[in-house]
Amino acid sequence: MSEQTWIDQRFLERLERLALRWRKSFPGLIGGRNPSRFPGPGMEFLDHRHFHHGDDLRAVNWRAYLRFEKLFLKIFRIEPHAPVRLLLDASASMALGSPPKFDYARKLAGALAYVGLVRLDTLMLIPFRAGLESGLRCAGGRHRFAPIVEFLSELRAEGRTDYFQTVRQFVSRFSDRGLIIIISDFFDDGDCSRALQYLADFGHELMLVHVWAEEDRSPPWDGRLELVDAETGSRLELDFDADARQQYTAAFDAWSESLRRLALANGGRYVAVPTSLDVEEAVFDSLAAAGAVQACSS
Repeated sequence: MSEQTWIDQRFLERLERLALRWRKSFPGLIGGRNPSRFPGPGMEFLDHRHFHHGDDLRAVNWRAYLRFEKLFLKIFRIEPHAPVRLLLDASASMALGSPPKFDYARKLAGALAYVGLVRLDTLMLIPFRAGLESGLRCAGGRHRFAPIVEFLSELRAEGRTDYFQTVRQFVSRFSDRGLIIIISDFFDDGDCSRALQYLADFGHELMLVHVWAEEDRSPPWDGRLELVDAETGSRLELDFDADARQQYTAAFDAWSESLRRLALANGGRYVAVPTSLDVEEAVFDSLAAAGAVQACSS
């Protein structure tokens, strides 16, 4: 997959108007665009407090002193750059679908990484399967996009998914809290919701981007079927008809809704994007509507 086959200059120019958004306040570097509850040097006034010996005289509100004859220190809101980690599901189930879910997910990952580059966010792009794979640090501005394209192009969707092992490794590797963007079909033999809840309990903000193919939600087949798990190789025989399809779709929707509730209950966001939806629409409509990205004037 080359840069020319999945992203074009017009799309990149549109992406330059966006910025990644997070809701929580994280300790970090000054200069972000997301308001924080942490007091410190910044541009937006937050509050006053009494002056204490050793405080910076440049922060004294001299107008208040002339009025009250007391020294008050002006406190400003800092806007930190939160650590952003983008976890990309590279397991075998992502290779299914038409177009393949993995190709679609790579396009989304590349688009979000480019948004972060333009806004000078520091982003880690990390594929995962049965655990975390080697990642790529994305920083330095838009001219550093080529290594991201090369990194994504070399990835292949294979192997089993293990959310518990992935989360366990993530928590031990990254001690500082931040925004975690997970692009996945969320298929796992285990209960991925428990692993995701653990990430939220650890203090991270979750942005769940659920990529699914039409056959994931509504399988088109009829009759006697033998289903083979793409990751485990296990087989299941069943009779499939219109009633079974309706029940399956209802179960899929209920499961998707449980992921949405988990994200929202922990102050995060959930975005469902079928591969039938154009990637550009997914970014500028679905992700923007969920508050995952926002338009910026500069």
